[in-house]
Amino acid sequence: MIEIENITKSFDGKEVLKGISGRFEPGKTNLIIGASGTGKTVLLKCIVGLIVPDEGEVFYDGRDFTNADRDLKTEIRREIGMLFQGGALFDSKTVEENIMFPLNILTKMPLDEKLDRVNFCLQRVGLENVNTKMPSEISGGMKKRVGIARALVNSSKYLFCDEPNSGLDPQTAILIDNLIQEITQEYGITTLIVSHDMNSVMEIGEYIMFLYQGHKIWEGSSDNIAKAEAQELQDFIFANKLMRTLKDH
Repeated sequence: MIEIENITKSFDGKEVLKGISGRFEPGKTNLIIGASGTGKTVLLKCIVGLIVPDEGEVFYDGRDFTNADRDLKTEIRREIGMLFQGGALFDSKTVEENIMFPLNILTKMPLDEKLDRVNFCLQRVGLENVNTKMPSEISGGMKKRVGIARALVNSSKYLFCDEPNSGLDPQTAILIDNLIQEITQEYGITTLIVSHDMNSVMEIGEYIMFLYQGHKIWEGSSDNIAKAEAQELQDFIFANKLMRTLKDH
């Protein structure tokens, strides 16, 4: 479980996050949604420690990450997997080398065990016999699946995904959504997804936090989001549907 309490962050005097609190439970797909510029990515970076909040704390299973010493922060970071927007694979490394990279950095595992772990993760995301391929030789959807395999290879307890469906066609986006949800439930991972894709929200949003101009306006699940009274959220849903309709035509 990840808990955030009163996260506040400003840049050059402009308050980007205004006292955000929430709880992201393991085994569930937790989504942070909102329009561009609402603070989603800044909040994600505060949670993983890439940005230090001006106020507030982040807790990983009760461990105070914000005020932790160096050893505890290192311990928690070893439990984190990241799926970056676009996949963020190393172009000069093979698929196998990309997935093995966290093991090389964070563990002293023997090579044969690393290879076993890489192959297990590739199999789990539905990719086999692509070990020696370069990122330029595989599709966008396959790159995302390789990214998921890399995020899982170190037996991550926490999975962060930044716009995992960016640049994907609708069918592939659904495949990635379902894969993330399956893995989350299967391994009891605390998964946190930043997205503006309402299809993802409705399909896999077990807990949803909606941000608007740095405030948490609403939280709930996909089952009750349509009934939400917050006008800012309804405007966001309508704009999202309108953009998808325009793209489809």
